[in-house]
Amino acid sequence: MEVLIKADRLKAYYVLKFWGERKTVRAVDDVSLNIFSNEIFGIAGESGCGKSTLLKALIANFEPPLRLEGGKLYYQLNEKLVDVSTFSKEDIRQLKWKFVSYVPQGSMHVLNPVKRIKDTFMEILVSHVKKQRKEFLDIAVEHLRNLGLPAEKVLDMFPHQLSGGMRQRVTIALATVLNPRVIFADEPTTALDVVAQRAVLQLIKKIQKESKSTVVIVTHDMGIHAQITTRMAIMYAGKIVEEGPTREIFKEPLHPYTKYLIQSLPQIGDKSARTGIPGSPPSLVSPPPGCRFHPRCPLATDRCRKEEPQLLEVKPNHKVACSLMEVKINETSTLCYR
Repeated sequence: MEVLIKADRLKAYYVLKFWGERKTVRAVDDVSLNIFSNEIFGIAGESGCGKSTLLKALIANFEPPLRLEGGKLYYQLNEKLVDVSTFSKEDIRQLKWKFVSYVPQGSMHVLNPVKRIKDTFMEILVSHVKKQRKEFLDIAVEHLRNLGLPAEKVLDMFPHQLSGGMRQRVTIALATVLNPRVIFADEPTTALDVVAQRAVLQLIKKIQKESKSTVVIVTHDMGIHAQITTRMAIMYAGKIVEEGPTREIFKEPLHPYTKYLIQSLPQIGDKSARTGIPGSPPSLVSPPPGCRFHPRCPLATDRCRKEEPQLLEVKPNHKVACSLMEVKINETSTLCYR
């Protein structure tokens, strides 16, 4: 498979000052992953685990107080992987909307409340495409129609005149108007009812299938990952603890944290109480030593409390960072050798 984006030991920290004291929030701490062409890749985890910050890092959006403290970020440009972590802000801006685009949390953060939708489309098109204004309007109308939206009506409206689901679909339309190769979506169904959620997810799948682009979707809702993603990564306390094909992860989760996330999902016909994850996430200012999940893990050993596990491939395309899995692998290898 073709690698479009490659993160190599990325470290993205928030550097803050409180009453003269400096605090460093290690939101993305030594993360490596590959994002391939023509896939829907999911990033899951509890609130505060670093999902949205990882997404910002992957689009090279290092605005203070967020800083790139280490690692490399590569994009496939002109058929080769190029280190964009060294690019200037202007170089990164040139890649926005054409190579990568971003659907942030909350559609009202994108849409200017005092501008009609067509004016927002125009701003994006004028800054990236050299055409006449009439041609810009034609592009916007055609794109909205292709996505099943009433183009002329929507373009003439203000954001407050649209429903929440319609605003989110317009936001996705804006992010995809220039046919980018990679689309990042941060909690795209937040605050939407189930009908609007379904419409938004169907729109994302339609865009990905027709344009053969790559979609990276961040959400804490494991049900959405089960519906839409082809591969996924589970994030906890700034680190990836499991990564693999979505079906494989739901069929046989390997990390204890992943198992808890899946067990928390409601099931049709099952009226038993759902069990939550014990304890609470650690502070990313001073995360615990060893495995960061060990204070909440009922299976934790002394090794878990002291040694930080590495993200290892334990099955084809299925990785996990868990000392217990390392022990099982070693035992299996020993038996095979004998």
